[in-house]
Amino acid sequence: MKLKNVLIVVSNVEKSIVFYRDLFGLQVVFKSDGNVIMTEGLVLQDRQIWEQTIQKDVVPGNHATELYFEEVDWERFVDKLEAYGDAIRYLNEPAVNSFGRKIVRFYDPDGNLIEVGETV
Repeated sequence: MKLKNVLIVVSNVEKSIVFYRDLFGLQVVFKSDGNVIMTEGLVLQDRQIWEQTIQKDVVPGNHATELYFEEVDWERFVDKLEAYGDAIRYLNEPAVNSFGRKIVRFYDPDGNLIEVGETV
């Protein structure tokens, strides 16, 4: 068995495409009616479609999952975060964790939690 994709729910697909493209360099592979597959296996789905599919309300910012990325040029990425047009909401400011590794945790526009760590 092979994990193919990770789906996150977003309220504004176009805004999320820009966010993940500008900060992470992800590109759209496929786009159709509120569903977007981006490079690296990230899938964006419109909130209304997801709620209709599962018959439950989405709970933004529930901290139940985290997207994890690694970055070779960590300082450059932090500069990019700080310069990003929309204010980034941080869970943890850029810091060094207990393992001596630089990390930062923040939210995407819909409250999905993201961690970026330096590549070691």
